[in-house]
Formats: sequence, C-alpha cells, structure tokens
Amino acid sequence: MKVILNDHVEHLGERGDSVTVRPGYARNFLIPKGFAYPDSPGNRRQFEQDQANWEEMDLKRHSAAEKVAASLHGVSLNFERRAGEKDVLFGSVTSADIARELAEKGFEIDRRRVQLENPIKELGKFDVNVHIHRDVRVVLPLTVVRPGEKYVEETEEEPTAQSSDVVVDTEEPAEEA
Repeated sequence: MKVILNDHVEHLGERGDSVTVRPGYARNFLIPKGFAYPDSPGNRRQFEQDQANWEEMDLKRHSAAEKVAASLHGVSLNFERRAGEKDVLFGSVTSADIARELAEKGFEIDRRRVQLENPIKELGKFDVNVHIHRDVRVVLPLTVVRPGEKYVEETEEEPTAQSSDVVVDTEEPAEEA
C-alpha cells in the first residue's frame, strides 16, 4: 500500500515521502496515529498546502527541544539497586526507569525517547542518549550503586565530552530533483 508520510518515521522516511508499506502496518499504525495517509492525487495536493504550516511547526518543536536540551545540561541520574557479589543487579535499569527519574526532576520525556541498547544490569557509570527531537539529543551520565552507598561525584577541572552533552544534527536532508 502506498502512503504519504505526514511526519518523520524512523527507518521509513521523511515527511512528504511516498513509500510502499504493508497494508496492515498502514491501516493499523501509520494512518490512525497520523504519521501517514493514503497516497492519492487529492492527498498529495493537501500535503502541498499543509507543507508551510508543518515547516513552521517543526521549527517551533526544534527550538523547544533545544531549550529542553539546554535545561538538561548538567543533570545526572542516580539509581540505587540491589546487586550480587560480582556487581550484577538483581533487576535492571530500563528506559522506563530513566524516564520516571527524569519526570521526578521535572522533565517530561517519553520512555521511547531514551535510547538504551539493553537494560543496564550492573553497577557503574553509564552514558544514556535521550533523543528529544530527531535532530536534538542529549547524553546524560547515569550512575548505579548499591543502596546506602554514596554516589561518586566526579570533580574534574573540565567536564568530559561524555557528560551531559547536547548534540544537534545540522545536516540538511538532500532535496529531491
């Protein structure tokens, strides 16, 4: 089934792309969520009319995401978890746990925006990527310790490149000819 993407969809395409997807994926996910609509001449004209509004809205979202990223600068996450003798956790720290901790600190970030390859299952320090917008991401330091232990604060002259950096992708998508 051919659809026109109404928004950026990871691993599928950008807004305005006409892509072929399986009918069930289009009917059950893309169209109901507003990520796409069926590809037809009428919908193509509607897309072209709405393009200016979307660009303005995307610019607002991007600037809001940069503000959130700037406010996240310097934020570190600390978790207390029970662990065995070899520093292996009895449970794990998941993206939902990280999103919940950020919410307690006043940042409403969806758990799907927290990028973890696998849940954290050991004590130590980790860097977590948070994608606030498709072009704006933040790297947050995360520490997991046993209950009752103190969080080891790093006191360096200069912060490392890994701690709470804001990365803005500035590559412009190639325009179609």
